[in-house]
Amino acid sequence: MTAATTTAPDTLVSRLRQWRFWVYAALAVVLGALVVQAAHKLMTELSYTQIVDAVRDTSAGPLALALLATAISYLALTFYDRTALAYAGGQLAYRVVAKTAFIAYALSNTVGLGVLTGGAVRMRLYGAAGLEAGLISRAIVFNAFGFGIGIVVVGAAALVWGAGTVQVVFGTPPGLLRAVSVVVLIAAGAFIGYCRRGGVQTVFRGMSLRLPSASLAAQQLLISAIDVAAAAAVLWVLLPPDAIGFPAFVGFFALAMALGVISHVPGGLGVFEAVMLLALGERVPAEQLAAALVLYRVIYHLLPLMLAVAMLAGAEWRRSATTPVVKAAASLSPLLLSAYTWVVGVVLLVSGVTPASEDATELLAQHMPLPVMEAAHFVGSIIGLALLFVARGMFLRLDASWWAGLGLALISLFLCLPKGIAVSEAVLLLVLAGSLAVSRKQFNRRAALFSQAFTWGWLAAVGAVVAAITALLFFVYRDVDYVNQVWWQFEFDGYAPRSLRALVAVCLITLVVALSRLWRRPQAVLVKPDSGALDQAARIVRTQPSAGAGLVMMGDKSLLVSDSQRAFIMFGRRGRSWVALYDPVGPVNEWTELVWRFVEQARESGGRAAFYQVRPEGLPVYLDAGLRVHKLGECALVDLPSFSLQGKQRANLRHGVARAQREGLSFEVLATEAVAAAYDQLRAISDAWLADHQTAEKGFSLGAFRRDYVLRQPVAVVRQGERMVAFATLLRTDQSVEASVDLMRQLPDAPRSAMDFLFAQVILHFKAEGLQRFNLGMVPLSGMAQHPLAPNWHRLGRLLFNHGENFYNFQGLRGFKEKFDPVWEPRYLASPGGFAPFFILADVAALIAGGLRRVIAK
Repeated sequence: MTAATTTAPDTLVSRLRQWRFWVYAALAVVLGALVVQAAHKLMTELSYTQIVDAVRDTSAGPLALALLATAISYLALTFYDRTALAYAGGQLAYRVVAKTAFIAYALSNTVGLGVLTGGAVRMRLYGAAGLEAGLISRAIVFNAFGFGIGIVVVGAAALVWGAGTVQVVFGTPPGLLRAVSVVVLIAAGAFIGYCRRGGVQTVFRGMSLRLPSASLAAQQLLISAIDVAAAAAVLWVLLPPDAIGFPAFVGFFALAMALGVISHVPGGLGVFEAVMLLALGERVPAEQLAAALVLYRVIYHLLPLMLAVAMLAGAEWRRSATTPVVKAAASLSPLLLSAYTWVVGVVLLVSGVTPASEDATELLAQHMPLPVMEAAHFVGSIIGLALLFVARGMFLRLDASWWAGLGLALISLFLCLPKGIAVSEAVLLLVLAGSLAVSRKQFNRRAALFSQAFTWGWLAAVGAVVAAITALLFFVYRDVDYVNQVWWQFEFDGYAPRSLRALVAVCLITLVVALSRLWRRPQAVLVKPDSGALDQAARIVRTQPSAGAGLVMMGDKSLLVSDSQRAFIMFGRRGRSWVALYDPVGPVNEWTELVWRFVEQARESGGRAAFYQVRPEGLPVYLDAGLRVHKLGECALVDLPSFSLQGKQRANLRHGVARAQREGLSFEVLATEAVAAAYDQLRAISDAWLADHQTAEKGFSLGAFRRDYVLRQPVAVVRQGERMVAFATLLRTDQSVEASVDLMRQLPDAPRSAMDFLFAQVILHFKAEGLQRFNLGMVPLSGMAQHPLAPNWHRLGRLLFNHGENFYNFQGLRGFKEKFDPVWEPRYLASPGGFAPFFILADVAALIAGGLRRVIAK
């Protein structure tokens, strides 16, 4: 029975992952077929020259209207966040919400994975504004649901008017399309009416949901309508007049947008275009539709990203007198610059396989030596590829990536003239170079650009870009006969051989980088610290405030020490899980580099990095490293200056202490040097406690009774007469900020009041010594959000906390600590997303217990 029970969750998780794989595989096949079909249509019906001519023939009027529609769409997007925060219970100034929303959407619209990239931006900026992580998570979830429902409703409304046009494309009877659309609209209206009931309502098989107010739900739908309509208008005004009615076009646009989001392709690139080409190919000339799609990408995606990068550069420029929100915005520069550098790299690669205009070629032939033009074109393509790799270094905040990015941008800027008088490229590169110049402080990790291995995902993305560039080259020069002589043609108008030579170099360099990743040696086997390393760690622990860092002296955890030897991470490894205990130990300015190194070391070894029981103030560091945060519970912190046994709130504790004194209990703190003399008595109490509880020593986040560990710290003891009946080992540092206890054990026949008495006297002892707080430790799953829109993680945690007494006495532990009237501070797990947190917590339990078998057997 036990074996079956323990394997059931793993079986369920395995089935879910397998199901998800096949769904994504089927979706990839369908979307891939759409893209291939659209690409075939594009390549057979028009030429590159026709697309370029159509772009150049676009008048200023449609471009101005497209810019106006883009501004309206992004303005509406800011109100998405405002309503989401209102629903989640958060209030912030609109300027903070607007800035955060704009940066988040500018990034997610270009990179894709909006919940992850945009979510990270919101976590940083809203967190800096004072909102709690759980509230921000609820707002992100509400935002995602609101967008999904909104785009369905807007698409349905569009089909009511444009069903006849859509029927021509898909062959579906217009009456059926209108009927389905009307049903969707009626359901939306009914939902708004249902929201008038307010409060928490049961919506499906016991699933509860706190409904938004009717006005808030109506606002969300209205915002969705404005956003989708405005975004659709950006593309619609770029099409020929009277090509298609706006309502029908919105229907097609909503479908293309939804499929682009589902595909998880960055920005829906290729998928969105495929749907629009297939839907509108019979109504709009192919070259004009292709030109409109190119301009749409530039106006709606590239320009907002450039503006967001410029905004963050401005925040960095005026950082001397800033609020926490502005500082947090400046710290997002590497994330935005990484995405923007990637885009610039792609633009340079595209430029490398496309010809310059005839006017530019003629002008260069008159004033520029041919070898200079050839070299500029070749080097520009190599720089484009290099920027794709530099972009990852920027994401990792490497100082070498800053130098490389700035140098490559300036070199490429200089090459814009001889390669083809590329003014648009020069503008992009100027924004990149300027933003990098003012963001130097954010790239604070001293490491070589290639010191960190490129992930297979990043290499796959680079490979996809190179493949797309190769296809573009053959499309642009499909009328050229590829013979051996083409390679050696050097002429001002010889763009085909010039592009082919550059592309071959790009492909070879990509292959070399991929092979170097394949041949990279695995990391060395981790070893536990020796006595010298523990002595060094002890010196670091004494210079910082966190008392729990003293657990490093157990010696059961590996150490990752900073280059300055002033900070370290203590961690355990089990299976693929690399689990750091607590935040990094040492100065805060050392944390970022240590966290990044730890995440990268785990990743390079095929593992998953996690940080267990981290504090709220460290969350931005983990978010920047690409991890997600999950609440574990709450830690009880007693404010020592205000602590006393007097008052109504501590009446139970006061009575317990008085009863202990009547029973003859006394308290004493043994200094570190006096512990050895009492060691045998302490050992006897520990052995009796273990036997009475039928358990074994723990590890990792808990201390074990080992001589070398116990003798390193002072011990508080309780005696009944001359007999020692209970003890607790004490953790503190030289900073005199925080103290805590580790091992807490008593004899089976000790008075019931012994532990209350011990804790109360320990707290009073540290108060007398002038410390600021006493750490009672974490209560797992305590303080989980009760909001109906809370993430599933919180729902599961709340369920276990309320009904999991067969597994762990969660409520009893919180009740004991409540006697001391503590301040409750959240603790988090920082880890990858998906199912990773569940596997990591299983490995944490095994690390603490000494193996999964001991987890089950106690």
